[in-house]
Amino acid sequence: MDHAVFTRALLHPRYWLLWLGLGLLWLVVQLPYPLLLGLGRVLGKLMYWFMADRREVARVNLQLCFPQMNQLQREQLLRENFASNGIALFEMAMAWWWPKRRLAKLAHIDGIEHLQSAAAKGQGVVLMSLHFTTLEIGAALLGQVVTIDGMYREHRNAAFDYVQRRGRERHNRDAKAVEREDVRSMMRSLRSGRAIWYAPDQDYGRKASVFVPLFGVEAATVTATSTFARLGKAQVVPFTQRRLPHAQGYQLTIHPPLQDFPGGDDTADAVRINQWVEQAVAAQPEQYMWVHRRFKTRPEGVARPYAKRRRRRRRSRR
Repeated sequence: MDHAVFTRALLHPRYWLLWLGLGLLWLVVQLPYPLLLGLGRVLGKLMYWFMADRREVARVNLQLCFPQMNQLQREQLLRENFASNGIALFEMAMAWWWPKRRLAKLAHIDGIEHLQSAAAKGQGVVLMSLHFTTLEIGAALLGQVVTIDGMYREHRNAAFDYVQRRGRERHNRDAKAVEREDVRSMMRSLRSGRAIWYAPDQDYGRKASVFVPLFGVEAATVTATSTFARLGKAQVVPFTQRRLPHAQGYQLTIHPPLQDFPGGDDTADAVRINQWVEQAVAAQPEQYMWVHRRFKTRPEGVARPYAKRRRRRRRSRR
């Protein structure tokens, strides 16, 4: 995929409101980092009260995944999670627009040798990540140090798509954006010794998924991690990032590659993946993206745990 290119079509009046909003966000994100964290927490409180559907999705997920917690503990975790989601908006803007030197000061990276070792062997890497709220800034910070290609899904709004892609590409111009459905391009990248960011922790439906436990709940889990590693002859290297307390920045950890993976059994591999997901999420549950309907696809005969989405009523035309 080619790099993002600005065109005159992006100046169409239908994009003006978006450009205005992005401009205001750019101005706000110039503030000192500790202040942005505080503003993010305030935004998170507003999101908690006004995003009722997402709040209830997250609440159900926490009930399913942490039954050992009492209701008060889960509610506190839920509120902290929304605070983290609020901060994530400013972290996204920081990743897109902060000067690289300013951004790099926030990075604390461990385990870079695992990627260097694979590169020295000419072996591709599936950089297995998760949907933490710090996803955007974590990828940006790592992208300043090593070349990581990313799975990409085009945004419906062309102007936002341009801003998003440009913001992501600026950290390493050698990095490529690979369409999520373009398996052939991904295989070529892996076989040529490149590293590709990939997250297997969301519900993508029954197709190419198996049901295996996640926090004790049967979850539709993609088998693509095994497929990519096998066909791309690549290592699977787990990667996590964490927002540090007291405005100290971000801890990025590249973990040792999975051994004997894939193992020849997609279901057994999926169990291993979910066990790792459990460990990574349990270490920082307040920073995980619980607002996703992770358990929406159920085994036959099992009801969905989420309430039906509220649909806006259309006004009747006279």
